[in-house]
Amino acid sequence: MILTVSDPDAASGSTEVGGALAAVRDGIAAKCRAVGRDPAGVALIAVSKTHGPEPIAAAIAAGQRHFGENRVQEAAAKWPAIRATSSDIRLHLIGPLQTNKVSDAVALFDVIHTLDRPRLAEKLAEEMARQARRLPCFIQINTGREAQKAGIDPAEADAFIAVARETWKLDVTGLMCIPPLNEQAAIHFAFLREIAARNGLAQLSMGMSDDFETAIAFGATHIRVGSAIFGMRV
Repeated sequence: MILTVSDPDAASGSTEVGGALAAVRDGIAAKCRAVGRDPAGVALIAVSKTHGPEPIAAAIAAGQRHFGENRVQEAAAKWPAIRATSSDIRLHLIGPLQTNKVSDAVALFDVIHTLDRPRLAEKLAEEMARQARRLPCFIQINTGREAQKAGIDPAEADAFIAVARETWKLDVTGLMCIPPLNEQAAIHFAFLREIAARNGLAQLSMGMSDDFETAIAFGATHIRVGSAIFGMRV
């Protein structure tokens, strides 16, 4: 959808999203300077789940190119039309992936952040080969060992990373985590960085609206920011 000044509500929303994006980018740059990092080494993923085409169009107009979605079905309903006019978008799957949605996910997304079990690795490998698409994958680590949360147990991380690379030949580029709400995020970011380092992985998908600055201090290369850009979920 094209935003025009003749639509006051759309124009207002575009200004709000653009301003929010600028503030987040400023925050990224400031934190990177403080810890001696290049801001170009941090990819900002705008989490557009539950948000419609208008705020997404506003973000694109403000120069945003990386977007994150949680659900394959929701992304499939809105992104093909958007990408038809914005072909340089990078779409990241940041939510749980069911094996029966793998075919659609491989066709639609550019990066998978939630590889979290052997069966999914096998299905992704098969489908990527079938579609001749080799997507970068992040392995999700359940750093808090929360029973209700997806992810590989940290004790099994090294073995799973090796199998994903060597047996299924997946392009494992990094690790991802979502810290428990009631614990200090820094502990989990440091833990994820340690697992990545000993496995020779340079990319870390960690940090959201409330803790992305902390994540940057611990080496995040991809931060997933939703509410700080788009406001609360709709």
